[in-house]
Amino acid sequence: MLEVKSSAGKLLFSADDQEVVVGAERLRVLGAEGAVFSNSVETPHVRAEPFKELRLESPTRSLFMEAPKGVQIQAEAGDIQATCRSDLRLESKDGEITLDAKKIKLLRLPEGKASPSATRQTVFEVCVCPNGKLFLSQAGTASTCQISNNVCL
Repeated sequence: MLEVKSSAGKLLFSADDQEVVVGAERLRVLGAEGAVFSNSVETPHVRAEPFKELRLESPTRSLFMEAPKGVQIQAEAGDIQATCRSDLRLESKDGEITLDAKKIKLLRLPEGKASPSATRQTVFEVCVCPNGKLFLSQAGTASTCQISNNVCL
């Protein structure tokens, strides 16, 4: 077994065939690639140095964050941005998805064109309840949202 201790006798580093232990209060990795792990990593806390960016990256595979009591992402003084090459999906198996903001923008939605043919397609309008719930209502010559307001209860 290899052990490295401070001048005060505190264990800083130890290694044997089964495990490597870092006993220091902080572990800094100075290499350009950061820390690379071939298997799982378990820690109660990950944070960047002050005024530095924290980056969790898997350049060739997937990145999973999971917890039985939930995963929270919070930015106290900035934006949160999710970007992907293909589809972005928000899914709640048994609950709801809440969008709570002063403005909700749905950019680049396709605009439907009226069909000149005699066969009419069923068209719906998106309605919003006072409590924020969205629902579809079959469109008519005037808005049909107020007719379907029992959905809002």
